[in-house]
Amino acid sequence: MNSINAPVITIDGPSGSGKGTISQLLASKLGFNYLDSGALYRLVAMAAKRHGVALDNVEALAVLAAHMDVVFEMDSEGGSPKVVLETEDVSDLIRGEEVGAQASMVAAFPEVRSALLQRQKAFAREPGLVADGRDMGTVIFPGAEVKVFLTASAQARAERRYKQLIDKGESGSLRDLVEKVESRDERDRTRAVAPLLPAQDAVTVDSTALSITEVLDAVLNVVAQRLKI
Repeated sequence: MNSINAPVITIDGPSGSGKGTISQLLASKLGFNYLDSGALYRLVAMAAKRHGVALDNVEALAVLAAHMDVVFEMDSEGGSPKVVLETEDVSDLIRGEEVGAQASMVAAFPEVRSALLQRQKAFAREPGLVADGRDMGTVIFPGAEVKVFLTASAQARAERRYKQLIDKGESGSLRDLVEKVESRDERDRTRAVAPLLPAQDAVTVDSTALSITEVLDAVLNVVAQRLKI
């Protein structure tokens, strides 16, 4: 059982599985707090670049992770939280492909993960928390009442990212995106610390052929069964 009084729902999964979108919708519907753990690693990567810290300087990265000036401002209308790094809104900047790849690199270091551990745990407060990431149900909140592992095929996830880029007026190669997705999956699955794996008691939801509404309904069914609501 979760040692924190507030109920915790974890939604883990690979990049592009839709866990961020579903987690935000779920948190809004339930009135829970929301943790985007992936944003924290992206912020470490961005802060490192801004402060001239090499991505293999583990000690310096851990210091950045523990002390970087970050604020998550929730949208009162249920939209995406604003992410502020050192007083600058970087909500869109941290979603870039380059930052995502760098985040995967720094996330492989145990020292960085340890530095961010308490920051993530602090999000678990009343009335409850929806936490999305890659090790929420296995490492950060192993006692969570509800654990979901959201997945989708590499092709489907690459196509979703490609559509996002086109919608933003940016260019991209679908073939390259598929390769990046598969490469990141391999790196996340095989890292020594907190590899991307579903918790033993997690319910797996494959979103490949499902709409956002269908995925949300499936997750809500799991929540209703586990929390008896």
